[in-house]
Amino acid sequence: MNKPNMPKTVLGGAGFYIVLLLSLAIVGASGYAILFHGGSTAREDPDASNAAPDADLFDDLDPNGPSLEILEPETLKVPDQGVTVQAPVQMPSVEVDDTPVKPTAPSLIVWPLRGAVVSAFSVDALSYDETMGDWRTHAGVDLAAEVGTQVMAASAGKVTSVEDNPLMGTTVVIEHDGGYVTTYANLQTVPAVKAGDTVSAGQIIGAVGSTAIAEAALPPHLHFAVEKDGDAVNPQTFLED
Repeated sequence: MNKPNMPKTVLGGAGFYIVLLLSLAIVGASGYAILFHGGSTAREDPDASNAAPDADLFDDLDPNGPSLEILEPETLKVPDQGVTVQAPVQMPSVEVDDTPVKPTAPSLIVWPLRGAVVSAFSVDALSYDETMGDWRTHAGVDLAAEVGTQVMAASAGKVTSVEDNPLMGTTVVIEHDGGYVTTYANLQTVPAVKAGDTVSAGQIIGAVGSTAIAEAALPPHLHFAVEKDGDAVNPQTFLED
């Protein structure tokens, strides 16, 4: 008689060992998970540094935020380069004469014209005057020249008078520096200057005429006389100086 069917032992033989190994593997995996993912012995998370900080760390901070101190920029200091700067020199004050300067002609003496002496200077001795028919002094020189010959100022000066003298005819008188005065007589009736004019040496003042009645007997000439401080001076000496 056959025995009833009995379940076969699953754990018998090689199957038993397979099941045992699987169980051990499951237990080991569970322990590993507990060890590394749970409890106080959990492995440190490598990304923990990126985690948000605890709120407790900011409890002591001012809720209005920290005050910011504004710093003023520092003045740039240039290092001493050893350059010596000389202080400006104080110039002494100088008095300036602001008196207007008047131009003056050079001190030149020229002959009023070139001609032979027909009547010499004579104040210490009497000489015969053919026109007047008597003996008298002659306080100038008569220089022979054709009528119309130009007459020049002997030196720079100022014309003090232009007149028609009854004896010497048209006469021009010029005052010069140093107390000198020159006289030009027997000129044509209309001279080239007038009283008050300033003239330079060699300037044309008129022309030889025939207006001097007192010397009408002489050939055409210029009567030229010189005074120094009111005294008659030999014109030839004056012209040679």
